[in-house]
Amino acid sequence: MGQVIANMSMSLDGFIEDADGRVDELFEWYTAGPVESESANTDLTWRQSEEDTEHVQAAIPELGGLITGRRLFDTMDGWNGMHPTGLPVFVVTHRVPAPQEWDHPGAPFTFVTDGVASAIEQAKKSAGNKDVVIASPNIAQQALDAGLLDVITVDLVPYLLGSGKPYFEKLSSAPVRLDDPVIRPGRRVTHLRYRVLR
Repeated sequence: MGQVIANMSMSLDGFIEDADGRVDELFEWYTAGPVESESANTDLTWRQSEEDTEHVQAAIPELGGLITGRRLFDTMDGWNGMHPTGLPVFVVTHRVPAPQEWDHPGAPFTFVTDGVASAIEQAKKSAGNKDVVIASPNIAQQALDAGLLDVITVDLVPYLLGSGKPYFEKLSSAPVRLDDPVIRPGRRVTHLRYRVLR
């Protein structure tokens, strides 16, 4: 059985977006290197360091599904029907988009209206023995509070944003003890991986 992993890019002072909701600096490492690689979405090409390219390309085959929230889905316009990882996407939402809002009926997207636990259950079933990644701070927080999160990963970028949205806040389960980090340096990023201790 695969693990449930939360992943976000985060500034050194703990924010996953700035006070205006922008994330440009946090994803600079996707374009900060000489190695060009295509994603599953033909509209997006990555230019990373050799280390970061190796890190991302090694991680994707281990994943079997991605969980996100409606806000990110809407912000990214549903990635035009294909997430850059090529994974099946489970969107936690209160309302399924109408056909005129979502013109990709064959896309590997599932809209989950009955909560985070259901989204995790559906994603894990779809993923089989592979891992499921959560790309939403609110969903990651709910999963952690519910005891459903196995690993937290942080792509730590060398920026101080000063204010914005934290990765985790107001946890009902705090304090949460994590294992020692696995650390992998990159260019304009340090990749950190923590196992959640129960």
